[in-house]
Amino acid sequence: MAAGPGSAGAALDVSWVQGFSNKNLAFVSNQTVCYPCGNYILFLDIKTKKTRAVQCQTGQVGAFAANANSQVVAFSDRKLNPLIHIYTFPELRKLTELKGDAQLDYTLLAFSFKGPYLASYSSIPEFVLSVWNWQENLLLCSESQPGLTGTALSFNPMNWQQLCFVAESSVTIWRIERSKDEHHLTRHPVELPDDHGAMSPHEDLFFPASRNDDPYYGPDLPVSAIAGLKGHEAETFVPRNCIKTSVHPTAHCWTATSEIYMGCEEGYVLAINAEQYSVSVLQQKAPPEFMQKIADVVSHVRREVQKKKGGKPSSLQKPVLLAMAFCNEGLYAAGSGILMFCHIKDLQYEIKICADISQPISSLLFSPDYTSLLLVTDQSVTISGEVQVWSLEDGTFLSKLNLGIKATSMACCPSSNSVAVGTQTGQICFLDVTKAEAPRVVHRTFLSKLPVLSLHYDQSGQFLIARATEGHIFILDARPSKFFQVLGYIVLAGEVLHLSVISDLKYDSVEVMVLLNVAEVQQARLEIFHLSSAMIADNDKYVNEQGMFNANDLKKEQYDLDYPLTSAVRLKSHNIVYGYCTCAPFICKYYLSAKNKWDGPSVFSAEKKIPSKQFGSGLLCLSPNSQWLAAAAKDGVLFIYNTSTLDILAQKHCHSYQGGGIRSMVFSLDGNFILVNGENDCALVCLKWKEIKETEIEEAALYWQSLRDILNKSASDENSVLKSMAEWKFDPECTSKSPPVTEEDGNVTNTDDMTWIGQKIQKVMREETQRFANQKEELQMGIKKLRETIQKMMHENEQVPDIEKLEHSEFNLDLKEQEQVQAAAEEDVARARRELEMEILYHCYLQDLIKYKCWDDLCVKERAVKCFHMDCEVRNYPLKVRSKEELETLKKVLRLKQAETADLQAQKKNLDSEMALSAEEREKAAEVTVDGASLCLNGSLSSQYGGDTSILYHQCDLHTKEQKLNQTILLKDVIYKVKTAFNEEFDIVVQKKEQEIARVKERNLKIQEILEQLELQVELWEPVLTDDEMPERALTVQDSEIKAEKYMTQEEKEQAELLAKLEMERRLAATDDERLRALDDMMGGVLEIRREDVLKLDIPPPDFISRPEDLWTEEETKVFEEYEKKVNELNEEKEEYRQFLRNEWNKLEASIKETTQNFDDIVCKLSEKKLKSQMVIYQEELKIVNLIYALLLDEELDTREAGLHKFLMKKKKEKVKGARKILTTKYGVEAYRGPYTDALQEEKSLEHGFMKQFAHIPGNLFEELLQLYKHRPETSRTETLLDTANPYVKGSPEDYQDALSHLMKAMDELDSPEHMPSGLDQSLWKHFCLARRNKMESEELVKWKALALAEMQACLQRRTDENDKMKSELESTFQELIWLKEEKMKLQQNLTVQFLLKQGQVELGSTQIPEYSDAILIDRRVVEELNCALAAQGEKKITAMVEFKDFSKGIIQLEWEHKKMKMQIQDLKEKARDIVILPISKDCQLFLTVQNYETHIAQHLAGMEQSLGVMDKLHKKNVKNHQKKVRELKKCIHLKEQANYELSLQLKEMLVSVSERMHIFEAADTRDISEKITRQRYQEILKQKHLRNLIREQEKQLAILQSKIESCNPRTLHII
Repeated sequence: MAAGPGSAGAALDVSWVQGFSNKNLAFVSNQTVCYPCGNYILFLDIKTKKTRAVQCQTGQVGAFAANANSQVVAFSDRKLNPLIHIYTFPELRKLTELKGDAQLDYTLLAFSFKGPYLASYSSIPEFVLSVWNWQENLLLCSESQPGLTGTALSFNPMNWQQLCFVAESSVTIWRIERSKDEHHLTRHPVELPDDHGAMSPHEDLFFPASRNDDPYYGPDLPVSAIAGLKGHEAETFVPRNCIKTSVHPTAHCWTATSEIYMGCEEGYVLAINAEQYSVSVLQQKAPPEFMQKIADVVSHVRREVQKKKGGKPSSLQKPVLLAMAFCNEGLYAAGSGILMFCHIKDLQYEIKICADISQPISSLLFSPDYTSLLLVTDQSVTISGEVQVWSLEDGTFLSKLNLGIKATSMACCPSSNSVAVGTQTGQICFLDVTKAEAPRVVHRTFLSKLPVLSLHYDQSGQFLIARATEGHIFILDARPSKFFQVLGYIVLAGEVLHLSVISDLKYDSVEVMVLLNVAEVQQARLEIFHLSSAMIADNDKYVNEQGMFNANDLKKEQYDLDYPLTSAVRLKSHNIVYGYCTCAPFICKYYLSAKNKWDGPSVFSAEKKIPSKQFGSGLLCLSPNSQWLAAAAKDGVLFIYNTSTLDILAQKHCHSYQGGGIRSMVFSLDGNFILVNGENDCALVCLKWKEIKETEIEEAALYWQSLRDILNKSASDENSVLKSMAEWKFDPECTSKSPPVTEEDGNVTNTDDMTWIGQKIQKVMREETQRFANQKEELQMGIKKLRETIQKMMHENEQVPDIEKLEHSEFNLDLKEQEQVQAAAEEDVARARRELEMEILYHCYLQDLIKYKCWDDLCVKERAVKCFHMDCEVRNYPLKVRSKEELETLKKVLRLKQAETADLQAQKKNLDSEMALSAEEREKAAEVTVDGASLCLNGSLSSQYGGDTSILYHQCDLHTKEQKLNQTILLKDVIYKVKTAFNEEFDIVVQKKEQEIARVKERNLKIQEILEQLELQVELWEPVLTDDEMPERALTVQDSEIKAEKYMTQEEKEQAELLAKLEMERRLAATDDERLRALDDMMGGVLEIRREDVLKLDIPPPDFISRPEDLWTEEETKVFEEYEKKVNELNEEKEEYRQFLRNEWNKLEASIKETTQNFDDIVCKLSEKKLKSQMVIYQEELKIVNLIYALLLDEELDTREAGLHKFLMKKKKEKVKGARKILTTKYGVEAYRGPYTDALQEEKSLEHGFMKQFAHIPGNLFEELLQLYKHRPETSRTETLLDTANPYVKGSPEDYQDALSHLMKAMDELDSPEHMPSGLDQSLWKHFCLARRNKMESEELVKWKALALAEMQACLQRRTDENDKMKSELESTFQELIWLKEEKMKLQQNLTVQFLLKQGQVELGSTQIPEYSDAILIDRRVVEELNCALAAQGEKKITAMVEFKDFSKGIIQLEWEHKKMKMQIQDLKEKARDIVILPISKDCQLFLTVQNYETHIAQHLAGMEQSLGVMDKLHKKNVKNHQKKVRELKKCIHLKEQANYELSLQLKEMLVSVSERMHIFEAADTRDISEKITRQRYQEILKQKHLRNLIREQEKQLAILQSKIESCNPRTLHII
């Protein structure tokens, strides 16, 4: 807080702060909740409802967290290089500040449940997760997550070394690894299910699990290599089709088993295992049928309620969980206004509805003692229309009242205890706050449909001025005694930016100054109008029938100011106006002279401009006594100026620019308090003067005293009226009903829900209707008669001729309306014409673009040629003009190829001279090369169709990338030449067709002449070129193609008529030739008779032929005979000529048919040529595709190799870091092992020292002390009660000091004199207690050192495992690189060669393609030469084999005979040996000696059967005996069971008696006696043990003596 010059030590202090931003809440104790609100952290006591505040001095509070166990609060500020502040509770004292590397802001903070640990997450640009030790102000570790925005962060309550970080669509479990004083964060991302709740296995796209190496398509590479990515992008690249939308977490909580329950926007509930980092989707268990019916009913009711409120209906079947809280009972969750309890078992959960508050719940919080559950909703006070009453002195909450409508403004009346509240729907609700603890609505005024933006009372409390939108200002009577009557309204020409009210209590007048926005110029306009008490007394005199004030009665004044302003206020006693400028941060002071009025306003210039330290649009406010001027802006800093000197008295940073700055401010009437409201931070700050001059306070107090004296005169009466007013029953839905209905007679049926303006208008309309009813009826009759007259005239107009008809528009009496309709029609036509012109322009541009790309850019246009008599057409190849760059590249490649060819020929000549091949072999080789290799190895027939294949590389020589690129360019040139060659032939055929068509047309003309002479009507076949054959026709539009009538302007019509007239005169002049007309009349238009005119000749008959023959003379008869003779001769001549014409016609038709059929044959041949050319082009394009694919594969392999190299370098760096960590950890373990060993030895030495120190004590006391020395107290493992709902029971202490303090507290009880053995000296007991404490401290130290050493060793083991894993990854990467190099070598050596095989040359035994992976491509000549050499060697081998076979045949025969003889000798020897050693058994002897051998065998079998029968009987007897024994044993078992049952009963009775004796023993308190008896028994046992040992030793000695005696005199052993 800083003060300006001249402030004289004035200062403002925060009295109290109220507000709620529902962003983040936390319990800081069992009864206190804290939450950020604007620039403050508010601490709310739940029981007392009192609030305390801690201000963030640098602006708005950023991230926030609280810890109830340690009772500390942490928050970050929002500035450059922000800090994290730690405050203690309840002292509200700053404990420390944490300074990290964040540049802009912290977004998340979280305390650990146990230990002094705090986690923070910064926003852009770092996105760093950090873990702090806030007690020691130490940063433990941090890790960056670039570009990841966090939404939630929490520690595992059972293990502070686990953190859950939640983003918009991802979850990460961070583990904090500790090795003594070093801490490391390890990241473990959790794979979330997709938006359908399905889990998909993770797929590594950078190192695919499987690889399919195709011999043709090459190796199967990762997608990143195919995309051409390297480095980090290659590792993280995921194709679009592989990206799956995951669920979006909304809320989460930890369980006591270190699991995480998480809710999602999609309605799923997840269970995350924090140890294995796995996710399970919990399924909602179907409820019973009756519960389902109840849920359906509840859902229906909720939907109906939410529809009425205008909200979005929510479903209970699959609710979206927005908040969670876990306890021992289970999981409490909240969605859209419903509090639910989820009972989770295995992977299913059941939902039980606990409460329905019908408002969205954003947070659930258990108090630290788990006795209360706090629900936080998103419903703000403004939207719900809740009015709250607070004490101005200390900010104590008194009461509240819910209006149910969104509130927009509020003001308190000075003359009564009433409050006016403006709403969004244009209503003003008046509240009675006489009893501050029970406010009530007493009246409601529905002004208009426009929202009420602000409400203003004058200081006397007579008028209430309501500002609405669209320049409407309503004036109301503010007194309850007048029932808050609406006096009238005015409408201003412009947007109202600010309104201020000035009261003159002396003259009982009120001035209202309005600041208007002048859009035309960068200026401000002030309008001032005056209100007086006379307007209340005689209201009808000052307003018109519609309720609008007369401008003259208001005494309006208008002033234009030179600067645009956002706010303006006026002093009471002077015509001085202060305005806050918009274009620059300064405050302007204007003096309004009285001579400038409404008629001629002039622009006023600022007399004084005070620079302001604020920025953004500002707001000004005057104190009630006009002594202080408050200025606020978007930066949130409040400045107080002295109105006389405009010096800064005080300033206070109570809001911030992040929260939108200050929205409104107001002084209390006594001037002691200032209420400041924020724009978006939901904070209401009450300021009071801390340091100020006494004179200023006295002036404010005097003004307040005088004002109070004036107000007290009427306040009591108005308050009594206000109390007597009944409570208004307000229905918030009434404003949405339909407007009132007006009947035919003008009466309004329902006016309850009408606005005040609507009622006024309805009243005026009703009065005017009643007043002018007769005139209205007369006018209606006159209009009816006039309508009938006009209709009669129009009917007569239809009957008259067209020349006398009038236009329909001439019958229109309303010419003005007709002109308006015509103007509107013309405007529509113009608009339609403009749209059509734009559309035509678009199509023209598109036409030009298509024409350029598909026509103008082609040097050879695509066209077709068709047959005359067959459905066959052939198209040419459209070709583009090759650019200069392409031609230069082709020339460069050709020069390079010529140089390489010359070099190869020179090398070949040298090689041929060295090998010295014969001429015949060269010729054969050349023939083979020309015949086979030229076609087969080239892989195409392009050389036969215009392509030059001599410029191409050999397919077996394409090993380098440059050669493949050059070959691609050369192949494109070959394709271009093939197309060009075909196009030349195509053009010749097109010319032939044009010639044939011309010939056909000539012959058709002759045929037409013949048909005319023969007077026949025959349709002739006349071929024409189609649009495909003449494509240029499509670019020109003929007039015959346009079906619509062309639109012509008047000028175009006149010009067309003039041209038609000139054309007609020209034709008439051309036909008016007297010479031609005379020739045509006399000789038929010819000078001599031709043969073609024979058919036209006709012999005229004689004149007498018309008379009867009887009247003819002889001469006339002869003349008639000559006439008939001439007629017959002429007819014969005509018939001959007709036959000649028919023959000529047939010849012409035959000629046409023959020539066109010949042309069709040519087109068919051209079609075959096109097919083969297309085949050749496809062959060359296949080569290009193979080459491009090989180049692409080579590039992909290079990309993959580069990506692996970068990955390898990255892993090597990580391995180096890991090795350093391992070395550091190993050194730490070795260094820590020494102190641990020393502590262990010290512990043992303490025990030995105790034995020595107390060795002089008697045996009984020593034994007892030894037992007490070894006895350890039972420290309490938990601090919470067993019956609490807290699932996070605090376990073992976090550090050595904490554990030692717990242990020493437990030792205090054992060190009490009650536990001292009897007979022991007090000094020895103290000495003993000290030694025992030292021993226990040493044991605890050893224990903690052992835990620390184990943790360090575990960390070392993890680092070692990570290092081993890194080694395996490096080895696999090396193997991948080796494999890539091998594949690149294979790609360069194993070329894809295209063969051209004849039909029938390849035969396959099956449909499957053979495997050629082991095949080798070699030259055909090598195979043929090798075959010839093999054939010659084979013939030689066959000859040698035949000779060898003949020679060896005899040897084999002799050997076979020799073997045969040897085998015969061997057989004879074996037979002799068998005879000598033949064995004879007893059976054989019996068989040989006994005569009837079969009878003997039968007798023997009978004897054996008898013996078997005897054995069977004996076996059955034994079985019966055993069964008898079993029955006896069962009887014994039954008897034993009965005996056992009786013993068990006796045992129960004995146990009861033993327990009774135990209770008696405990009640008798015989512990000392039992201890003595125990000691005596213990001594006796020791003596017995000692005696047994002596007996054993004596027995051993006796045995030794006996052995000695036996050895000395064995003969007398039996005597001894």
